[in-house]
Amino acid sequence: MGREIKLSLVYRDMWQSSGKYMPRVDQLVRVAEPIIEMGCFARVETNGGGFEQINLLFGENPNKAVREWTTPFNKVGIQTHMLERGLNGIRMSPVPADIRKLMFKVKKKQGTDISRSFDGLNDARNITDSIHYAKEGGMIAQAALSITYSKVHTVQYYIDLGKKLIEAGADEICIKDMAGIGRPVSMGKVIAGIKKAYPKTLIQYHGHSTPGFSVATSLEAARAGADIIDVGMEPLSWGTGHADLLTIHEMLKDAGFSLPSINRDAYMETRRLTQEFIDDFLGYYINPRNRYMNSLLIAPGLPGGMMGSLMADLEKNLVSINRGRAKRHDPPLTQDQLLIELFKEVEYVWPKMGYPPLVTPYSQYVKNTALANIMQMQKGKERWSIMGDPVWNMLMGRSGELPGKIAPELAAMAKEQGREYYTGNPQDLYPNKLEFYRQDMLQKGWELGQDDEELMEYAMHPEQYVKYKSGEAKANFKADLAKRKAAKEAKNTPPPSKETKTISSPSPTFQPKTLNVRVGNEDFTVTVSYDGAPNSQDDRSDFQRVLDGEDNQTQQPSTNGQPSNIQINGKLEDIVAPLEGIFYLRKNPSDSAVKVGDMVNVGDTIGYIEAMKVSNAVKADKSGQIAEIVANTGEEVEDDDVLMKIKVN
Repeated sequence: MGREIKLSLVYRDMWQSSGKYMPRVDQLVRVAEPIIEMGCFARVETNGGGFEQINLLFGENPNKAVREWTTPFNKVGIQTHMLERGLNGIRMSPVPADIRKLMFKVKKKQGTDISRSFDGLNDARNITDSIHYAKEGGMIAQAALSITYSKVHTVQYYIDLGKKLIEAGADEICIKDMAGIGRPVSMGKVIAGIKKAYPKTLIQYHGHSTPGFSVATSLEAARAGADIIDVGMEPLSWGTGHADLLTIHEMLKDAGFSLPSINRDAYMETRRLTQEFIDDFLGYYINPRNRYMNSLLIAPGLPGGMMGSLMADLEKNLVSINRGRAKRHDPPLTQDQLLIELFKEVEYVWPKMGYPPLVTPYSQYVKNTALANIMQMQKGKERWSIMGDPVWNMLMGRSGELPGKIAPELAAMAKEQGREYYTGNPQDLYPNKLEFYRQDMLQKGWELGQDDEELMEYAMHPEQYVKYKSGEAKANFKADLAKRKAAKEAKNTPPPSKETKTISSPSPTFQPKTLNVRVGNEDFTVTVSYDGAPNSQDDRSDFQRVLDGEDNQTQQPSTNGQPSNIQINGKLEDIVAPLEGIFYLRKNPSDSAVKVGDMVNVGDTIGYIEAMKVSNAVKADKSGQIAEIVANTGEEVEDDDVLMKIKVN
C-alpha cells in the first residue's frame, strides 16, 4: 500500500458554511457515536469560529456544549480541533491578549486538542501570538495560511509564510482555502515547498468546494505531501461546504494512498441524524443557494459561505437601485445583472484596498465596499463615499499589515480625514481587560465557572453573554424560529379551492397575517411578513445578525430621543440616509447620541446605518442646529429617507 493519508471531518464547518448554525448539544452528542463508528476519521472539527456566539444566542452554554461534544472523541483517541481568528480570537473584533491566553487554556481543558489559528490578513505577528498562547495552554498549535489568488499571493509568498510560522513555533500547518479558489497545481507547489524545508511538519489541507477546484486540489495536496485532508459529508457536502468524504476517499484510494475503510452503516446513520437535525429546525437557517457550486466566484474570490447573506443583501439593494433608475427613466436591473456588476466591482476595489485575503471579516469589508460603490454610483455619486470605521481600521493597519499597498486615492482620503497608518503590533492597541470582567462578574454574583470558562466566555462575548444569562437570547431565538416556521407554513398554505369562492369575493392567494406556532412546549402567535412586503423593522434578530458574521454590539432600542420642549424656528433642510439599512443614533450603548438643539458642522457624525454587516457613520452634509430627529433608532430606513431636519446656519 502507498503512503497513509488521514481524514478529518469538519462537522462544525459543514453546518456554518451551509447555514452558519450548529445543532444543539444533545444533538451533537447523539451524532458523535456514529461518527466514531465510521472508523475513518483521525480528527473531527468540533468547535471554534462562530460556534461560541451561536450557542450563546441560541440560549445555550457553549462551555457545556464543547465539553460534552468533545468527550466521546477524547475517549477513543480521535483528535478534536477548533478554528480561531488570531487577533480576533473567536469573535469578529480584536481581543485583548490576556483574554486570548485564557481562551486557549480553557479550550484545552474542555477537550479540544488542536487550535487552528488564522489571521485575516496573513499577518504573521497575529498568528505567532496565537501559536505561543496555544502552546502555553497545552494545545497543538496549527498555523493556517489563508489562501487567496492575486499577483501578491504567489506560491513563494505562501511557502515563505509557512516557513516563518514554523520557525515561530507552529507544530502544524493548515492550507486554509476558505473560498476554494487555490489552483490545484499551485497549492501542490506550496505544500511541496514547505515539506521540502520541514519534512516532519504535519500539513492539513482544508478547501471549500464552491468554485469546483477542491477535489483536484485534494489529490494534488496528497501527492505533494499533505498528511490530512478535511472533508464534509452528505447531506451538507459540496456547495459552499466541502468535498464529500466518499469522493475524496475513493479518489485517494485509486491514486494508491492508504486510507482506513468506512463503516457504511455508521455513515448512513450519521447522514440520517444530520438530516434529522435539518428537518427539526436547522433547515430554517440554511439558504438553498448555499447548496450550489458557482464557478463565477473564481474571479472575485469571495468565500462561498457568505453567498447566502450576499444574495439577501442584493434583493434589498436591487429594490433601492431600481427605484432610483425608474426616476431617471432607466431600465431596471435584474439580480443577475447586479451580481455580475458586484463581481466586477470587487475585482476593481480589491487591489486598491491592498489585497486583503478574502476571509472573515475582510471578505465582508471588500464586498460591502464594492456594493456601496455600486449603489452610490447609481445615484451619480463618487466611489468610496461610504466606508465604515472597521474598513478604515483595516486600511490603516490597525488589524495588521495589508499584503499590498492601498491606492493613492484612498491614502489621500485618509489624510483628509486625519487618519494615520499604524505600523506597530496590532495587539498593542487592545490592552488587557480580563480583570475588569472578573471583578464585574463577582459584583454581579456570577460564577466564574470551571477553569474560569464562564469568565472567558463573558470577556470574549460580553453583550451576548448578558443576553444568554438573562434568558433574553433563548426567548429571541424561539421567537425567531417561530416566525420562520410561520412564514414557511404560510407559503405552503394553498389558496382557497374553487368550490369555496363566491362571485362577490376576489380570489387572491390566501396569505395569513398571523399564525399560531408551537416550538418545543411553547406556543407563539407570530406576525407573518412576505417577500417584497414592507417591514418597519430588521427581519434579522440579534441571533441572526451574528449568524451573518457580525459582532453583537447591539444598540438599545429606544425612541428617537427628540425632546418635546425644544422649539426651533427658521429654514429647515433635510439630512437623508445615504444608503438603506438600520438607523442608530449611536454605535454603542455607552456613546452619547445627538439630540434636538445640538449644533453640528459639516462632517460631524450624527448617527449610524448598519448595512451589509458594517456600521456606517452618517455625516452631516450641512452645518446648523438639529431641529427634528425623524428616524427612530433601530428603524429600517431606505436610501434618501429623511433622518433629521436641521436649521442651517
